[in-house]
Amino acid sequence: MEIRRVQLTGGSSYILTLPKEWINSLKIKKNTPLGIHMQSDGTLLITPKMMQEQLQRIIEFDTTQTTEPMFLLRRLIAAYIAGYTIIKITSNKRIPETVHNVVRNFTQTAIGQEVIEETDTTITLKDLLNPIEMPFDRTIKRMHIIVKGMYEDTICAIQTKDEHLINDIIQRDTDIDRLHWLVARQYNIILRNVSLAEKMNITNGTASTCFLISRIIERICDHIVGIAENTSALIKSEIDDKIIKNIIIASNHSLELFNRSIYSYFKKDIKNSNEIIEAVVKLEDQCKKINTMILNQEGSIAVSIGYIVESIKRISEYSQDISETVINYLIGEEHKK
Repeated sequence: MEIRRVQLTGGSSYILTLPKEWINSLKIKKNTPLGIHMQSDGTLLITPKMMQEQLQRIIEFDTTQTTEPMFLLRRLIAAYIAGYTIIKITSNKRIPETVHNVVRNFTQTAIGQEVIEETDTTITLKDLLNPIEMPFDRTIKRMHIIVKGMYEDTICAIQTKDEHLINDIIQRDTDIDRLHWLVARQYNIILRNVSLAEKMNITNGTASTCFLISRIIERICDHIVGIAENTSALIKSEIDDKIIKNIIIASNHSLELFNRSIYSYFKKDIKNSNEIIEAVVKLEDQCKKINTMILNQEGSIAVSIGYIVESIKRISEYSQDISETVINYLIGEEHKK
């Protein structure tokens, strides 16, 4: 690290010379405006990129060699999350219908992605969403509301054996995926562009916490889908009412822990977060009780119920992870004050 001393000029102005190598590499001239950003830890970031500039990042995928749908879709999702603003899909021959289907599926799922140009051999996608219009907290709240509704409907489906409701729950998983991708994308953009964090009035620590919580909510959603799918396999089966009753009790308990963990983040409640962590042990005991009760059930039924119980337990453990993340975040924020 190079050390430079602050100098006083004019009796009241402090100046610091900039490294010549840095000046030359960026072709900075006399009177060139530079942006100065004060970081939350007191450091200063000096950048030639002014706040109003929109940084364009472009990536290109050549599908000449392979048009395997899932591979292309995974690359498109990765580029989206990485924060690329323009994605080009090219080929030295006519782009096949399979690629068009993948692009259509991607643009319908990823928020803000639209086809802006298309020829026989190229497809160009551009991000049209202004990140400032989708604050992290608003997205986390929306994810919580969707997942909460999915879990409540799943509990209802266990009682009513409503197959239409089960199918609807499974389809809602896509809504959570697209919101989580958005949070991951914004987080990666903020890591590269400090001015965006400033515009969104958010610190890197808060952005990191929101990303972690978003990822955990997405995993909770996956377990709810798993519960719904295993409930579907049990629709035509006769199950002891006591087992169903205990599954409902454990599910409601797990849902309560999840709700409280999210509320703790928004209310900045460390005490409540700690209570949630302690409460997970009690739910694990409830799950063990159900696993003991299904020992006399038919094999396929016992397996499906076992998967349901495991997902209920995992949801509570993920709620514990959210609570630990909240405690770490709030303690870190207190240290900055």
